[in-house]
Amino acid sequence: MLILIGIAILIVTIILLIKRQDTRTVLLFSGLSMCLLAADPMAAMNSFAQKMVSEGLIQAILSAIGFATVMKFTGCDRHLVRLLSVPLRRVGLLLIPGTILLTTFVQLALPSAAGAAAAAGITMIPLQLAAGIHPVMAGASVLAGTFGASLLNPGSPHMALVAKIVGGDVMTIIASRAMTVVWLGLLIMVGMTLTALLRREHRGYHSTLEHDIQADHQPLNLLAALMPLLPVTLLMLGAFGGIAWLKMGVPQAVMWGILATLFVTRTHPGKAIPAFFDGMGKAYSDVFGIIICAGVFVAGLNAIGLIAAAKTLLIDYPQAARFGGTIGPFLMAIVIGSGDAAAYAFNEAITPHAADFGMDGTSLGTAAAFASYLGRTASPLSAAAIVVAGMVGVSPLDLVKRTAPVMLIGLVLLIVLI
Repeated sequence: MLILIGIAILIVTIILLIKRQDTRTVLLFSGLSMCLLAADPMAAMNSFAQKMVSEGLIQAILSAIGFATVMKFTGCDRHLVRLLSVPLRRVGLLLIPGTILLTTFVQLALPSAAGAAAAAGITMIPLQLAAGIHPVMAGASVLAGTFGASLLNPGSPHMALVAKIVGGDVMTIIASRAMTVVWLGLLIMVGMTLTALLRREHRGYHSTLEHDIQADHQPLNLLAALMPLLPVTLLMLGAFGGIAWLKMGVPQAVMWGILATLFVTRTHPGKAIPAFFDGMGKAYSDVFGIIICAGVFVAGLNAIGLIAAAKTLLIDYPQAARFGGTIGPFLMAIVIGSGDAAAYAFNEAITPHAADFGMDGTSLGTAAAFASYLGRTASPLSAAAIVVAGMVGVSPLDLVKRTAPVMLIGLVLLIVLI
């Protein structure tokens, strides 16, 4: 009975989100309602408290959006757009696959999809807007780049879990799945580019920033124009440039970027630093508030038994494991907004029994992980979608309307590849 009520609440939640009701309110009360019906209200309260201090997400998201606020305050974003607006108009459409590729590389260094999206977005979103790409498409291309390249990171907990289950070597498993990332990446780049063409969102957009620039007759400051690129440059050099002392996280890269900006623009620290923290505060309200409420919603799904029911269904019907091992985690990730949670749930419950389904444990486990990440990239509840939506000022649902069809095609390719 509780399962049926949970499904009804889930459907109502989706309808309210489609009708553009306040996302935080809908998720918070949906999750709380399910916890109350399951006689476990503290599950919602505990999730609320825990999500408030999710250190990894807070550090990456708040610092990245705070940095974007400083770039706007100091005018560095205007200088960057002025510098690149003319050549970018010639590149135009190629910026979309280029953004996906850059975000993919950033995610190799930053396993957090939200952190990678924030780090890549502060650079690539203004560049795309300057090239005339619509904000929703600019954000969707950043989100699409978080499709799962982090699974090739040796520190990936999912590959480590699969290795533990099958008794294999992590690096061997990662090497065997490198081409999966390549094929998925190529498909997603082509798919998102075609999406932009079909929606006619690849050119013709004129941002308010661009109008302000046209009315601004101050000379171009080349160093100021380079400041928005500094954090992501430091992150890339630290991860792939072989420069050990440059290995750092998003907050550290952002702080170096702010210090350099203060020096280059000669902005008074007493004005720029408050702007940075104002941006962080707004990010916590607009972006992290949704993440907190999404956590409560997932707690409700757990409390009422929907997630456990999905796992049981796959165990009871092992003949569907080949498709269930991809479609199941994909759908679960869309519903709960977490690729990690979906991958963990499946691999801990199902993958140890792969031999009973006549499947290889490595293939099943890694396929579930990739499918979960594709599903997360198609979910309006994912932290990455929420972060990017906040950066471009649109609804997460608008972003996934563009990414979801491409991720679904990626899922079909994944089924073929396994």
